[in-house]
Amino acid sequence: MEHLWIILTIAAAALQTLRLMQQKRLKGLGLSTAGASFARFLYGAPLAVALLAVLLVRGYPAVPVSLSFAPYVMAGAVGQIFGTLCSVALFSERSFAVGTAFTKSETIQAAGFSALILAEPVSVLGLAAISLGTVGVLLLSFRPGGWGGLWNRGAALGLAGGAFFAISAIGYRGATLAVGSPDAFYRATLALAAVTTFQTVTMGLWLAWRDRAELGRVLAGWRATAPVGANSMAGSLLWFTAFALMNAAYVRALGQVELIFSVAASVLFFRETVSLRELCGIGLLALAVVGVVSVA
Repeated sequence: MEHLWIILTIAAAALQTLRLMQQKRLKGLGLSTAGASFARFLYGAPLAVALLAVLLVRGYPAVPVSLSFAPYVMAGAVGQIFGTLCSVALFSERSFAVGTAFTKSETIQAAGFSALILAEPVSVLGLAAISLGTVGVLLLSFRPGGWGGLWNRGAALGLAGGAFFAISAIGYRGATLAVGSPDAFYRATLALAAVTTFQTVTMGLWLAWRDRAELGRVLAGWRATAPVGANSMAGSLLWFTAFALMNAAYVRALGQVELIFSVAASVLFFRETVSLRELCGIGLLALAVVGVVSVA
């Protein structure tokens, strides 16, 4: 099962596409971005904790974790939250296309952070494949007329968002490595339970302080929000298990296959057309995916 991480990453990317569609529906129900995001953690964390309890009951030993576990958990959780905030802030920017494109620098930044923080550098060929994928993603993210004034507030937000998401991936990888167990699934489950619990408490306190009414709407709309949490937990478990098995930079690079899924969904379900530029982007991204799989 040497290449199990590949299957897990592609499955996680597919579930992430579905979750984003679900969260878009939540926004349509009147929830704010913070509320829709909180719903993901609120109903996902108990499932992750319950899965961890099941594993322990079924005989998995309660192994020790290193002192680095908590810092990695908090770095990953906070990185994801701030990365999301940067992405949301882009919606108020006229340079949204530019900013969004800059967030796609996440994979290259993840490669750098992986080498600096975890001492897990990618190979030259791996970096070439990641760079090729980034070009493909830029083509898919481009919107006509959106590149004017390339360096601006939107670009800064995009780069910051990419950096936070990269730190998040490194944090999750580091957390799984800090668990003293040879079983990747157990390490991923423990890390996921810790991360989602931290995020639930943090965002719950924030909403209770800043927008208590939104907190009530999330709880009242549990029939619509609970499925998002369940899907989020399943997808995150796949991501975390992949992180437990492979360098975070390679996992995030392969995970960009999500964009191909998104384009396919827009064509198959919404009958939208695909431009030549987008086809070129898909082609480059597909080549990058093959390259990452080949060299990882």
